[in-house]
Amino acid sequence: MARIDVTVRGAGIFGLACAWEMTRRGARVRVIDPGGPGAGTSGGIVGALAPHVPENWNAKKAFQLDSLLMAEAFWSEVSETGGGAPGYARTGRLQPLADADAVALARGRADSAATLWQGHARWEVTEAPGPLAPPSPTGLWVFDTLSARVHPRKACDALAAALAARGAEIVTEGAEEGAVLHATGWAGLDALSSAVGRTVGTGIKGQALLLGFAAPDAPQLFVDGLHIVLHADGTCAVGSTTERDFASPTETDAQADALLDRAVAALPELASAPVLSRWAGVRPRARSRAPMLGPWPDRPGHFIANGGFKIGFGMAPNVAQVMADLMLEGRDAVPEGFRVADNL
Repeated sequence: MARIDVTVRGAGIFGLACAWEMTRRGARVRVIDPGGPGAGTSGGIVGALAPHVPENWNAKKAFQLDSLLMAEAFWSEVSETGGGAPGYARTGRLQPLADADAVALARGRADSAATLWQGHARWEVTEAPGPLAPPSPTGLWVFDTLSARVHPRKACDALAAALAARGAEIVTEGAEEGAVLHATGWAGLDALSSAVGRTVGTGIKGQALLLGFAAPDAPQLFVDGLHIVLHADGTCAVGSTTERDFASPTETDAQADALLDRAVAALPELASAPVLSRWAGVRPRARSRAPMLGPWPDRPGHFIANGGFKIGFGMAPNVAQVMADLMLEGRDAVPEGFRVADNL
């Protein structure tokens, strides 16, 4: 292979998505990850691409909106190029409304969405949620048409296949050549914290369950902080926990078991669904709570894309665009609040 233009360290969603966009623009790319594609948190099972609520608008929410609207074309091209099936579909999301205050708040957000989402999607209060819906004390639900789903493991595999089809290298070890992008998850946040002498972010553990329950065309559900995602392959993901203190980053425990009770309470149809697998991983959260993008301080030619936390897959198409702009064209379009310096 000819000389490498960009080395990407980390084959999670940010690393793979950035490598894909740079390859699309003609760069020769090498991706290095000892565990292979999706070996870390990006190899999870939930895959809820859900927007922030349409209020108190800021750069993070605007960036996420753009990225969610880019997702269909992004994943379609990935699938067509490599032949993989990422499980993407914009199926929307249902949320039950608990009381009159929740209904009033939701109606106000519907008005905000009409403006802020610029007609690309709807946020509406409905009394006709469809055949698969969580119980609602008020008989009303929020339904939004912006939320989508992807199967994280399969999405990483699909990106890896698309990169290979375009001639990119994906290796477990190798030399760094050209510009270097560090997309190394919570371990990368620790490394950067050590390098700059202050905490720039941390790892937050999550646990999730995969159930045997088929409803591939149903919207995802969000009930009392719990995501229930109906995947294209006839499975149902439930998650996840949020654990700041943990002994093992990848072992599941009683907190995972408790997710099943919460899922059945949210959707009684899941009572007889078998548990196919349990998953645990540590997600990288930057101090600013937004993705951390830009040059690595005092390391010329080195860049960072990290801190996706719970919204990494939803943010990935736009993160890839911004990092390709910066690393290949020298054009800095990193939003306010996303810069590495914002976390120092």
